[in-house]
Amino acid sequence: MEHKTLFPEATRESAEKKAALAPKNIEAWRNFSRTVFEAGALPEKTKQLIAVAVAHVTQCPYCIRSHTKTAMRKGATKEEIMEAIWVAAEMRAGAAYAHATIAMDEMEQHENLNHK
Repeated sequence: MEHKTLFPEATRESAEKKAALAPKNIEAWRNFSRTVFEAGALPEKTKQLIAVAVAHVTQCPYCIRSHTKTAMRKGATKEEIMEAIWVAAEMRAGAAYAHATIAMDEMEQHENLNHK
């Protein structure tokens, strides 16, 4: 059977099958998720914008779809969502550059060993 996309569609049936394999775990996960996304010090819309950004960094297509849709339901605009995605892009690129410090350290150690 040919798939239209790389990732299978997330359906209610697939969710139920996964839940049935570990019912206590999914119950705990759902409670955790509901608690995390409730309004608190941050409003729900902000939490969803954060989730959209993180979903792009973790590259989870299911999370991208779900949290983008929820962010819009919570009042986020297309511009806010895109801006959150740009923040994610900067953070991912910035992390790669910041980690260059590790490579620099390794190169310097290598040079120091070879010059002795």
